[in-house]
Amino acid sequence: MSQLNEKIKIFSGSANPALAEEISSHIGVQLGKSEVGRFSDGEISLHIKESVRGADAYIVQPLSQPVNENIMELLILIDALKRASARSVNAVIPYYAYARQDRKTRARDPITAKLLADVLVAAGASRIVAMDLHAGQIQGFFNIPFDNLTGVTILAKYFQNKKIENGVVVSPDLGGVTRARDLADYLGMPIAVIDKKRLAPNQAEVMNIIGDIEGKTAIMIDDIIDTAGTIVQGAEALMNRGAKEVYACCTHGVFSGQALPRMSDSVLKEIIVTNTIPLKAENQKFKVLSVAPLIGEAIIRIHQERSVSELFQ
Repeated sequence: MSQLNEKIKIFSGSANPALAEEISSHIGVQLGKSEVGRFSDGEISLHIKESVRGADAYIVQPLSQPVNENIMELLILIDALKRASARSVNAVIPYYAYARQDRKTRARDPITAKLLADVLVAAGASRIVAMDLHAGQIQGFFNIPFDNLTGVTILAKYFQNKKIENGVVVSPDLGGVTRARDLADYLGMPIAVIDKKRLAPNQAEVMNIIGDIEGKTAIMIDDIIDTAGTIVQGAEALMNRGAKEVYACCTHGVFSGQALPRMSDSVLKEIIVTNTIPLKAENQKFKVLSVAPLIGEAIIRIHQERSVSELFQ
């Protein structure tokens, strides 16, 4: 690992420094020394406090709340490292913001996911490492290497250890069927799908349940839980249709608005999330799984020019 120590540098923005520390520990390197602050007018102040000349630098920065502040901070970190003669500047973005704005759904809509991609490349990013993009086609918005890691394996191991009998994996909408099938394959369970009609952004109405959930333990999986309206309504519908109990899991716990109390007061038995976004509050219903070993191993493989996809085989 000595050669790795000399050539790899891990830096963190202020969005999730605990995750960056975990990743550095897994790799076996010290977290890079940097200082991020604010000037009195709110502008971001940043200083890299060690040499990065000729190094492969990795910046860990999920684009969670405050989203726009964290995006700007990432861009400034990329620029600083590029100007300091780092050999490569790799943006590790566990949660990629604006991923739900990946296409035009109405006339004159922006495609903000593409705009963000252009800005990251213009700032000087050499590679992007992300987890569970809401829309996989976002990888095509970049003309630089992009590694989209999946958190399904982490969630699957958690439920395998629970040894659930007579379970069913449930997709909360038709768009998440592939994700649900992946988890179901790991667990050896059937799948079911909730057919819903979206009334407006962050508002959904459960329409029908496709599949057998009678007397089964249901595991609802999504990539993002935001306001938790879809998950909570889906859990109630599953229990009303005869499910024994309902778990919910996701990679990205955005948990905006009243999401946390809404889930705490719901029929959900447990909510399992990863730490791509730091969880601000939790109780006995919430379980947080770390993605640091997965991201750390991916960084090692990228640095050593080995296959990343082998991690998921």
